Parts: sequence; structure tokens; C-alpha cells
Amino acid sequence: MTKYIFVTGGVTSSLGKGIIAASLAKLLQARGYTATIQKFDPYINVDPGTLNPYEHGECYVTEDGAETDLDLGHYERFLNTHTSQANNVTTGRIYQYVINKEREGAYLGRTVQVIPHITDEIKRRMTLLGKDKKFDFVITELGGTVGDIESLPYIEAVRQLKWDLGEKNAIVVHLTLIPYLAAAKELKTKPTQHSVKLMSENGINPDILVCRTEKPLYKDLKRKIAQFCNVTEDAVIEAMDADTIYSVPLEMMSEKLDVICLNKLGMPLGDEPQLLRWKEFLNKLRYPKSKITIGLIGKYVELQDAYKSILEALIHAGAINECKVEVRNIHSEYLTPENVLEKLHNIDAVLVAPGFGNRGIEGKIDAIRYVRENKIPFFGICLGMQMACVEFARNVLGLKQAHSTEMNAETSDAVISMMEDQKKIVNMGGTMRLGAYDCVLNSDSLSAAAYGRTHISERHRHRYEFNNDYLEQFEKAGMIPVGKNMETGLVEVMEIPAHPFYIATQYHPEYKSTVENPHPLFVSFVKAAKDAQEVKKNNTKDIELEQTV
Repeated sequence: MTKYIFVTGGVTSSLGKGIIAASLAKLLQARGYTATIQKFDPYINVDPGTLNPYEHGECYVTEDGAETDLDLGHYERFLNTHTSQANNVTTGRIYQYVINKEREGAYLGRTVQVIPHITDEIKRRMTLLGKDKKFDFVITELGGTVGDIESLPYIEAVRQLKWDLGEKNAIVVHLTLIPYLAAAKELKTKPTQHSVKLMSENGINPDILVCRTEKPLYKDLKRKIAQFCNVTEDAVIEAMDADTIYSVPLEMMSEKLDVICLNKLGMPLGDEPQLLRWKEFLNKLRYPKSKITIGLIGKYVELQDAYKSILEALIHAGAINECKVEVRNIHSEYLTPENVLEKLHNIDAVLVAPGFGNRGIEGKIDAIRYVRENKIPFFGICLGMQMACVEFARNVLGLKQAHSTEMNAETSDAVISMMEDQKKIVNMGGTMRLGAYDCVLNSDSLSAAAYGRTHISERHRHRYEFNNDYLEQFEKAGMIPVGKNMETGLVEVMEIPAHPFYIATQYHPEYKSTVENPHPLFVSFVKAAKDAQEVKKNNTKDIELEQTV
């Protein structure tokens, strides 16, 4: 029977439930078990697809086209396996399903209530991934914090499921905080006690406590937490602040989180986790041989989670290149032709990020022109690719009014326009071109060299596309559509062969980068930045030598 592990959080948000869940799954995977992780979010949005990144960070897209919580990105990056629509459920989706059933008459005239109808649907979704016994473990992360009003139906559903499944088939891991009071020079357990008490009042006693802390938990403190929170002493897990999220699996292995879970679920321990590739990655990450600076041009740079997958992909690519990638956030709204040199000074490469809407667009175009003319390695993603085409049309083709119809519906040169199948759509949620689509690359392209093949599949999230009416003009002027979807003719990748490294993709390669399989385009981009830095250093040395002579 599939075993179920529920990960809840208390005291405060942003403690890292997703990282703990992913780390536990990684350890179980390393012991030879199959595991998947799902996220239940308590907000009423059907999915995060229409949420502003400032509200909830980036919207992560799965292979099957689901717009999901960014934690699913962590799950995939840690486990190196795909998630799906079933791995992310929101309160909005639960209520929508139940209300639709009520309208169909499925409840035979009965009063529809939170209990049992909403909780039954939550339970059905929680066990859905375990129905076909494809996974030994299904780990469910509950969003929000215990005590939140919107979390109550989920807590009740977990209480019922624990009873339904039995104590050897379902456990609860509760992530909490042990704050350190500097004035008293003391770790405090009371917030954790209150958090566990809240859970107990709702009928759940956590089986394991994972305690986030700045300072080590000494033995007597662990004993106190165990005694007053009604868990076994070995079930109090220390989770110290880490230098990188990728060290957390090793820290949890040291604390035997996986062993405790397996023992409580009556499962054999299996093979001892080795995680050799993981340790090799961490070693390269911690001890780089060089350092580069990449400018990230975006409109949501104040919130790091808005570009989470891009930042993680750069970390993966940096490690494989044995190079520390320092990201310099540059807000596109404040970029102008007058200050672009100052803002991009001493940058080894530039990545122009995805986004929506008109704000900050001209700044992105100014940055792209600067890197194109100055031969600085460039990587544009989605909107970054579209603005690269607009910049080229304006400044190389001489189409001064060139734009995207997203920003200017009346432009006389719509080099970027809405996809035909999008024009009649009214509802915004879940209606973009989403998920994995095939692409064929030119065999002589930079992209094909990076991938090591010409046939690829990548994930999308967009409504607008390159207008193929301008293909011939672009090709003649030196910007080449090196990647296309053969069924639709959609341009997927643009390159400028005369430039040292200039790649712009309509798709989102960052979604498929993992620790064990860094995305090839990011790997090549970081290598190009390293090479550009080396050329710059050699040129500087030559100039200094000439001046000396």
C-alpha cells in the first residue's frame, strides 16, 4: 500500500516546508523507493496562473501544462522527475469541483457542506496519486500555517485520512520554529508548543517535529520539546539555517529524518543513501574555480521568487562549469539609453527575463540593443525573446514602430502578435499555450550544439508569438529562426550567428533544469560568460603591456 506523509507548518510562514518535503523525498528515493510530492494551497484562486508574481512568486509550469505553485519546481529539481496537474491543488479548484457537482445534481438534493463534501474532495485529491500504486510514498505539503482559517478544512481532511488509512500508513511531519532571543541568549520552545497545541485542538498529533533554528538544539532542549509536544525524542529533528537549499537533504540524512519516517510507517530501511552526484554538485557549488557576473533584466527583481527557476538554473549551470554565478538584478523600468552603460558596466553576460505587460519594456529593449552591439553574451526567455525581435526590427531593419501587439495593439509593424488560437479567448486563466511542445533546431545552430541534438521538447507559457510575415527580413539581416515547431510553424529559437552568444527562446528552459541534469542552454550561457570574461582579461593585459612598453 502507498504510504502517505503530510508536511505541515506552524509559527510562521516561509520556513521551508517545500524544501523539507523535497529533501525527505530525495532521501527516500536514494533508498530505492519511489516518491512524489504534491502541494495543497489554501487560496481561492483556481491556480496561480493569473496571480501577479509580487503576490506569489513565479508560476511554475509542468510538462502537461499545469500552472502551479513554485514549490513544484523544487520538487522536480530535487527528484529529477516530472510533476503534473495532480501535484498542485488549491481551495479554488476544490470548491469549483464541488459546486459543479452540486449544479449537476450529483448530491441528490442534500445540503452541501464543508464537512463532508469539501473534506471528502480534499481526501480524494490527496490519495489520487497513490491509487495506481505507482509510488511507494506520496508526500503532501499543506500550504499556509496551522491556525489559519483557510487551512482548517485541510487539517480536518488529514485528521480523517490518518484514521482512514491507519497509523502505519500515514504520518504528519510538522515544521516549526525555535527562535533564538539574542537578549536572553536562549532558544525558546514556547512557539512550537503553541503550534503543536493548535494542531492537537484540531485532532492531529504530529508524529515528527522538524525545528528550524539559528543555533544547534542541545539534548535537553530536544527532550523538553519531545515531552511537551508529545512526540518521541528521536522525532525532534534539528533543521539549522543552511548556506544553500541543496545541503538540506544531507542535513536531514544526518538527522535521520528518512529513517524515523520509515520506522514509523513500518517500512524496511532499504539501501543507505549515497547521493554521490548530489555531493559532487555541492562540492562544485561551494568551491568554484572562477566567478562571473550575470545581469538579470526584469520587472519583478525586488522579489527573488519571481524568477526562482531562472536563479536555480543559473546555480546548476554554474556548478557544472565550476563557476560561481553572481546575479546582478537590474530593474528594466529604470533602464534608459542614457544609463544602460552604467547599469551594465562590468557584467559578463545578460539574461532578459519573462514577464507580461508594458511596464519596463523599453528598458529591456535598451539592454538588448547594448549587448547586441557590444557582443556581450545574451540569453532572452519568452518576453525576452520577443523584445529581442522588437529591438532587432527597430534598430537593424529600420522598422521604428516595431512592437508587440501586447503592448501596442495599433503598431504598424507587429513583429510579435497574438497567436491565432488565442484571439477568441475571454477567460485568462489556464488558456495560454502551456506545457511541453516539440521543437526542431537547425543542425548548425548554437542551440543544437548546446543540446547535442536537433529534436527537443520544452515547456511554454505565452499568448504572443513571432509574426512569420517578417521571417525573410530577419533572416536576410542576420537574425535566424534556428528552432521551430514543425506542426504550427511557430518560431521557438532566434540566434544571431555573427554574435559570440546570442540565443533567445520562446519557451522556458529554466523549468527543466535540475541538480542532476542542468539545462544545456544555461550551461552554455554560463560558459559563454566565462569565455567572454577571459577574453576581456586578456585584452586588458595586452593594453597594459603595450602601455608599459
